[in-house]
Amino acid sequence: MKSHAKVVVIGGGVVGCSVLFHLARHGWTDVVLLERDELTSGSTWHAAGGMHTINGDPNVAKLQKYTISLYKEIEELSGQATGVHLTGGVLLAATEARLDWLRGVVSKGRYLGIDLEVISPREAAELMPLIDPKQFVGAVRNKEDGHLDPSGVTHAYAKAARKLGAEAERFTKVEDIVRRPDGLWRVITNKGEVVTEHVVNAGGLWAREVGRMVGLELPVLAMEHMYLITEDMPEVADWNKKTGTEIIHAVDFDGELYLRQERGGMLMGTYEKANKVWSEFQTPWNFGHELLEPDIDRIAPSLEVGFRHFPAFQKAGIKQIINGPFTFAPDGNPLVGPVRGLPGFWVACGVMAGFSQGGGVGLALSNWMIEGDPGADIWAMDVARYGDWATMAYTNAKVRENYSRRFSIRFPNEELPAGRPLKTTPVYDTLSAKGAQWGVAYGLEVPLWYAPEGVRDEFSWRRSTDFDHVAKEVAAVRNGVGLSEISSFAKYKVTGEGAAAWLDRMLACKLPKPGRMTLAPMLKEDGKLIGDFTLANVGEGEWFIAGSGVAEQYHMRWFEARLPEDGSVRIEALGQKLTGLAIAGPKAREVLAKVTRADVSNPAFPFMAVARMDIGMAPCLVGRVSYTGDLGYEIWVAPEYQRAAYQALIKAGEEFGIGLFGSRALNALRLEKNFGSWAREYRPIYGPLEAGLDRFVAYGKEADFIGKQAVLAERKQGGKLRLRAFIVEATDADVIGDEAIWHDGAVRGWVTSGGYAHHSKKSVAIGYVPKEIADRPDGFEIEILGKRHPARVQPAPLFDANFERMRA
Repeated sequence: MKSHAKVVVIGGGVVGCSVLFHLARHGWTDVVLLERDELTSGSTWHAAGGMHTINGDPNVAKLQKYTISLYKEIEELSGQATGVHLTGGVLLAATEARLDWLRGVVSKGRYLGIDLEVISPREAAELMPLIDPKQFVGAVRNKEDGHLDPSGVTHAYAKAARKLGAEAERFTKVEDIVRRPDGLWRVITNKGEVVTEHVVNAGGLWAREVGRMVGLELPVLAMEHMYLITEDMPEVADWNKKTGTEIIHAVDFDGELYLRQERGGMLMGTYEKANKVWSEFQTPWNFGHELLEPDIDRIAPSLEVGFRHFPAFQKAGIKQIINGPFTFAPDGNPLVGPVRGLPGFWVACGVMAGFSQGGGVGLALSNWMIEGDPGADIWAMDVARYGDWATMAYTNAKVRENYSRRFSIRFPNEELPAGRPLKTTPVYDTLSAKGAQWGVAYGLEVPLWYAPEGVRDEFSWRRSTDFDHVAKEVAAVRNGVGLSEISSFAKYKVTGEGAAAWLDRMLACKLPKPGRMTLAPMLKEDGKLIGDFTLANVGEGEWFIAGSGVAEQYHMRWFEARLPEDGSVRIEALGQKLTGLAIAGPKAREVLAKVTRADVSNPAFPFMAVARMDIGMAPCLVGRVSYTGDLGYEIWVAPEYQRAAYQALIKAGEEFGIGLFGSRALNALRLEKNFGSWAREYRPIYGPLEAGLDRFVAYGKEADFIGKQAVLAERKQGGKLRLRAFIVEATDADVIGDEAIWHDGAVRGWVTSGGYAHHSKKSVAIGYVPKEIADRPDGFEIEILGKRHPARVQPAPLFDANFERMRA
């Protein structure tokens, strides 16, 4: 075993071997994989081997499509058979609500290049003969589903990597990982140690244990997962003989089942409600090619549904029940990327769907390590989406919930209860008493809307019970004044003698003068957006940044990696050390004037001003800015003073009819202004010109800000896309994001977000289309729940197009 390497990959499952292969293919051949046992030990060897392209996040779906396309390449390079069978498959719906969801999947597939088609139950039964069509209301056909040999694929990755110059050491157990003073890592094994620049934790079932070696508690948990294999079935033999093909895959969401042919029989797996955690707190190092004791009683309810939906199983004998552990993150997506505060330490774990996602994970991680960028938008897999609130107890609660709901519908207005409430602000109980219905953002409870007594969300793809109540919240803002709780924003404090120069390089905007704020795009080296913030110059060398709450860890990782080594700049993520309230509407200034001695008149405190002032008795930082697009103020206050500030504002607002509004009303309000948001309109695959943020880029400023040359090139070339707002002739359902945008009968773009703009009484969609058609007013349609609705570009905001209210 070598004593030095550029990269050490820990874990010889499909993910670790994929990472090793991709690093070698990209030219980093001084890499070694360490596996404590034989390759595939852990979850890989007993996996069912299914593969599919569908994912809730379209960018992950792209990587899954890449993974499936990769298998031919690694088979040819390695000479190792992968056992790939591209049979195609059907996704089945037993209810109209599930069929609505599948229609949305088809719409997403149109712009992703995934060949999907809505079919009838009878057509599904013609493709998959074991189905009882009377049990279903519809289905979707997917031509790119299939299955493979898990062991063959893993060894193909490893052999291909070796041919390219990489090494893999079996029976080499990592016992500790220590960072040296010079920044290199000592990976200590039972056969000696390897000194390396980079460590990749692809430990699978042991990812927690590997993380703990460097003081990291990863939010992953292993669950027992069962599938059965039947004896040979005459129905299978008849179909094989009749068609010369295998029986295709099927996913029965309502039965929580997946099925495929296995030799002369069938494989049926289930994500049962009565799930069971495996090795909850620590994974035993001596576990390897073992299976767990089957528990058919636990999966019996799902099997009963399966036998009803697929009657041939009623006569089939069970040859084997496989029960083995698989790891999950709280939301079911992988944990991938560099770990904040541990330079050179990377993770690639929690990849439950390893044979659908392993290739994409390896590609993204190798790109990230070598090029400094994953080469794709992998936010849904980024380890930075979790913070220190994702404790072991939280992880256990959410993983159990996710497992039990893996095939369940997640409605757009549905909030999942496990692990909540965890983080709350001081006014949580006060707002709950007012009828607040809560969502969650980065672990923090966020008010969505306010319900009268006895009214709650009815989960639906269509407009629901909140519709009229959100309309009232919107009216309170537009006609008078509304108050919202905004603590879910990320807040950062930047100080130090080098702060201004550092911010001038980090951000593409012109730095504001003391007492002023500005919108601040942040770019990667390739000129794409990696952040959008509000930057405030508080004065006396202090800067305040507000941004997306869900991206706090993501952005802190970026900031800290680029701090000067001389200590001249300090940045702190304030988190819940600073809470927030906002007031907005034409009466907002009058309310603010009643609770402060400061002069908040328009001349003294104009649009985009910022100052410290007391709200009642509470010391606050107040900025004149509002995401509602109306006259408004954001008020930042230490948590011990939030209740007092809230009470002062509510009392002062009584004579103006002040009302509470939540994030659903805020969404309706910002749509009327064509305002985008991070992780929807603004993501690291779009440039500022494409996203409509170029007016905030100081192209001519002297500072050589990150991405400057690339963004100058984008401005000259014009980019490829344009972000546009559309008015949609919708009926009882509005877009939620990821719907296809049609133009002249062809799919030309995608929706990023939208909803109903209550004040204007319009259904609005925001999305990207090619620049060549972006300013054509007609010919557009937007697909909602399988139906194409006429749409027209709305170039000017529906509300206050001249921005008079904001600046008044």
